[in-house]
Parts: sequence; structure tokens; C-alpha cells
Amino acid sequence: MSATNSRSRLAAGLFACGLGLLTGCTFGSENVQCSPSSCTVTLEGTDAQVEVLGTTLTFSGTQDGRASLGVAGANVSCAEGESVTAGPLDLECTSVTEDAVELTASLG
Repeated sequence: MSATNSRSRLAAGLFACGLGLLTGCTFGSENVQCSPSSCTVTLEGTDAQVEVLGTTLTFSGTQDGRASLGVAGANVSCAEGESVTAGPLDLECTSVTEDAVELTASLG
């Protein structure tokens, strides 16, 4: 393979990855599924973390049925079925268990 072919493939791969970043969600993660406007995320275990829509989202655990989340330096909590806004994200908590939270994140 020539050096030009290698560079072309590398450039094509970087371009494709860059397009993926525009959709906003981390690749290769079994706990993130995205459409162009939102991501469904499952965070399991204390200190679970993922980047969605250009923002780091962390899960600190649950207490009294409320999930503790960190979003862009802000701390928020939500119960199942509740929506909150934190940083640039609107979050809808669809499921909250003792050690996990499933939510939908979209840009506010």
C-alpha cells in the first residue's frame, strides 16, 4: 500500500469520526444510542460517565428513588418520569433503579 493510500484512508477515517462527533454521542458504547437530536443513555454503577452531545454526564448513585447526576459541572437529581435541565442538556429520566439510571438527553 502506498503512503498516499494510507493518508487517504486515515483522512477518510478522521472525517467519518468527525461526522460522528456532530451527532454528539460516544461510539462503541453499549449504553448509548443516538438519533440526530437526542441520545438514550444507561449509566450503571457509581461514578459511571459518558460523553453525549458534547457534554460529560456522570452518575453518582441513587437515593430515595432519585438519580444523582453531574452535567457540565452542575449537580442535579431526577426521579423516574421526571425531566430536568442542566448545563446545555435537557434530561428525561425514564428509569431509576438502585444502581442505574436510564435517560434521554437532548440539547436545550
